[in-house]
Amino acid sequence: MRRCNIDSKRRISTALAYDPADLAPRVIASGQGAEAERIIAIAEEAGIRIVEDAALASLLNSVPPGEIIPEWCWETVAKILSFVLAGEHG
Repeated sequence: MRRCNIDSKRRISTALAYDPADLAPRVIASGQGAEAERIIAIAEEAGIRIVEDAALASLLNSVPPGEIIPEWCWETVAKILSFVLAGEHG
């Protein structure tokens, strides 16, 4: 499952992927400005669900790609992922 978080006002995006073999989702891409726009365009082309969450996008933007998201944001990301999954299966 993949998901892209964005802060459209400041043009920040963070893309996450979750593999059940991992402890938590990983950041697979993040960026600001033109790089954020590119991440969003790639996600849209691939049919990946985009969720706007400015605070979370800003916080996760500091996590290096390939790293598991910090434990302090697991609950928030889990809520968003369940929302995304419900939309995919509903």
